[in-house]
Amino acid sequence: MDARFTDMLRPFLKHSGAEPLDLAPDTDLRRLGVDSMQAIELLFTIEDTFGISLPDEDLNDTTFATAGSLWQAIAAQLPGEVTA
Repeated sequence: MDARFTDMLRPFLKHSGAEPLDLAPDTDLRRLGVDSMQAIELLFTIEDTFGISLPDEDLNDTTFATAGSLWQAIAAQLPGEVTA
């Protein structure tokens, strides 16, 4: 995951802790408030931020489940990115 991704994602997350949220690949996005409506807004932001379109087969609950799964879907569309 890169800084551009985590900076883009943070405003979509509901975090009540005093410490800044440390985003890890296994961070559960649903637990932090990303519901179906948020996912649609997030999708538009991803497209604007990275200049990509996620394929229809990636527009599912599994992709939007964790920060890591979402990043893998994004990275797969970026030229020269390694998704492993």
